Amino acid sequence: MDDRARARIEAILAPVDAALERDFPGDRIGGQPIHTVYVPASAATVDIPSEWGRQAQSLADSNAEVFESLDSSGVLPTVRRILAHTPIQDLRIDFEDGYGWRADSIEDDDARRAGRVLAALASDPNGPRWLGIRSKGLAPHERARGFRTLELVLDSAGGVPDGFVFTVPKLRATEQVDAVVALCEELERAHGLPERTLKFELQIESPQAIVGSDGTATLARALHSADGRCTSLHYGTYDYSAACGITSAQQSLAHPVADHAKNVMLAAAAQTGVWVCDGSTQVVPAGTQVEVEGAIRRHFELVTRSLERGFYQGWDMHPAHLATRWTATLAFFRSAMPAAAARVAAYLDSASGGMMDEPATAQALAGVLVRGLDCGAVDERDLQTVSSSVTREVLQGLLTRTVGGPST
Repeated sequence: MDDRARARIEAILAPVDAALERDFPGDRIGGQPIHTVYVPASAATVDIPSEWGRQAQSLADSNAEVFESLDSSGVLPTVRRILAHTPIQDLRIDFEDGYGWRADSIEDDDARRAGRVLAALASDPNGPRWLGIRSKGLAPHERARGFRTLELVLDSAGGVPDGFVFTVPKLRATEQVDAVVALCEELERAHGLPERTLKFELQIESPQAIVGSDGTATLARALHSADGRCTSLHYGTYDYSAACGITSAQQSLAHPVADHAKNVMLAAAAQTGVWVCDGSTQVVPAGTQVEVEGAIRRHFELVTRSLERGFYQGWDMHPAHLATRWTATLAFFRSAMPAAAARVAAYLDSASGGMMDEPATAQALAGVLVRGLDCGAVDERDLQTVSSSVTREVLQGLLTRTVGGPST
């Protein structure tokens, strides 16, 4: 082909290249919390992390045999240390379904207290790294109340606390995200906040967020209307299942309706840098010993199932769930470490070791190891027992496509 022919093709592809680079900058691996804890605003205090950690440890201690039977990787000592010091990674003070409708004066007071609590926790080195609120949604009857609550929280916090994010419940239309972006801009302007400091999450609780009236995936379009402010997508187990007509006895993270919605979420968020968070379970370890043990095993299995399917974060709505969340998560990543580290080392050495891994596979393996490091399931010394060539720096290089072969 001559220069004219090549220029013609380049003219077609150049804007496509730019759009893909803008819309799909790559996955954001590193720093994602393993869970989001929801507490009603009426119960929000600075003691939540320590109290939840204490209750979770009490459950593990009183059901030691059950937890030991689940722990095939020797993670329980680490779980106990985490529950004693840093049990909650991400905290959301809830002004929506978990809080309900109260007199404006009461919600105003709770919003101001929530702001003070969040500011205090953000300054605590053992506090949640990520924190924020879930305000009321964007429907006509509730949005004014939600906006006021958000403003009061920020005012009382003295600005935007480190790691702050607010959750937007019940997304149903792409245009709602345009409104949330406008809300962020107007709040920053009105309150003298630095530009682009406000971030939000979208909660997927309605079928219209998955499939719109035009047949498109609403949330996929919504993500690219978020102006880079959307940090994650959260699945709402029970509202979504109910909206699809699933009876309460069958509503679960493992229901096919849930799997379909979450798989759409995962595909829509892929390579955008937006995290995906699984939903919650309403089954808590209470009642007879048989019921308690059943609930422990069920939550452990649900968390493990989500991890196996690529959902590395989920909701926790009861203190007891922290014990099973941490045990399942640490066990998952610790058991994955030896094989993943060996395959990364073989890839770096350009040796097959029985596996002919491509760059994309090496990046996926690096992602598993980085997540394991982040949650405390392993440390660099563990990686070094497999290969001295596998370090966090090398893994981050693989994730940014600067180490270990040609990019894809």
